[in-house]
Amino acid sequence: MSNKTGFLTFTGLISPGARRLAEQLCRQQATPEKGEQVRLNTLSVSFVNSYLQCMGFETDLEASDSWNPVQHLLMDVADLSLKNLGSLECRPVLEGEQFVYVPPEAQLNRIGYVAVQISKSFREAKLLGFVKEVSNDVLSISQLHSLEDLLDYLEYLTQLNTAKLADDSLKVNNNLVNLKQWFENIFDAGWQEIESLLRTQPAYVASSLRSSKGDLVSRGKLINLGKLLTEQAVVLVVTLTPDNDQEMDVIVEVHPTSKENYLPPNLHLTLLDCDGASVMEAQTRSSNKNIQLEFSCEIGERFSVKLALADVSTIEDFVI
Repeated sequence: MSNKTGFLTFTGLISPGARRLAEQLCRQQATPEKGEQVRLNTLSVSFVNSYLQCMGFETDLEASDSWNPVQHLLMDVADLSLKNLGSLECRPVLEGEQFVYVPPEAQLNRIGYVAVQISKSFREAKLLGFVKEVSNDVLSISQLHSLEDLLDYLEYLTQLNTAKLADDSLKVNNNLVNLKQWFENIFDAGWQEIESLLRTQPAYVASSLRSSKGDLVSRGKLINLGKLLTEQAVVLVVTLTPDNDQEMDVIVEVHPTSKENYLPPNLHLTLLDCDGASVMEAQTRSSNKNIQLEFSCEIGERFSVKLALADVSTIEDFVI
């Protein structure tokens, strides 16, 4: 590696495996000119791939056009796919050349361009630098930025992607029910007072948590587990009782609607942790009027409740 006057480059050996693959692909081409083009592109992509992996970036050769034999016939591309970031074009340059050729097909959908100098023996390569964009087919080597700028740029894109994924996760969790807000009389859509859903049915079943605690809040939601044109509704009831400043006792119950006396047989009620793993489960038999699960959660903890009947299921997500 050299770092003269603050301009970082990288020189290293091309792996024997990459050279063998490049030679194999070269021989498969229709003309010697096309063969050499594919050889240089393959060597460039392989070298950049190894370098970026060493620098801690995730790459995906299989997703790159340059790794697709059909694309070799149609285009002159030397792209390397970086997971969740995009495609980086790795343009080969022979020793002594002062310009990098960037064909039109490589000027679209790229997050940047790296110039890779390939030795005459095809055994060594040097990363000369990079640019984010190109405006024509010819790029002067003197216009390249330091390799250090490439690493900073990719790290910046990684951080942006991480932030985007976090934002997408929040959007996905828009239906996350915040149970702690129930004590502030803030209820999500669909969660109703128990009496309005159960009517003549008993509002609560016997529970050690209810008998020992006085400060509680409950809400219910109508859940349809039927198929198209066939209604099979049940009432999901969630009851909260503060245990201390850090924990909350939770009871999850399933009741039949006011139209039914019993729950459908083989109805499964499952508690899932934040990773989706099953923690506990209850199941109806032939004549259950309710089923329930009791557990405790720490403030801030997430969990889900799954209801499944035959091949129909639904999941409700909660956070304390």
